[in-house]
Amino acid sequence: SLVDKPEAIEISETQNEVATIIEIRTAPEDAGKVIGREGRIANAIRAIVKAASAKQQKRVSVEIMTEDKPLDSSR
Repeated sequence: SLVDKPEAIEISETQNEVATIIEIRTAPEDAGKVIGREGRIANAIRAIVKAASAKQQKRVSVEIMTEDKPLDSSR
């Protein structure tokens, strides 16, 4: 219920020696909804992923993307 086009959401995971990168791709019109005001929703997603990955002693980075460009890659 967060986005208008849930069928356009794609989540991919890339691993390297240092960390795992989770990319969330959205329709361009839904990107702002996923990021939220002042990045609150994006930060909440990152906090949940960070807590889960800390329990497994892994580094995980979350990037929100649209049209193959990162929108919010502050972490």
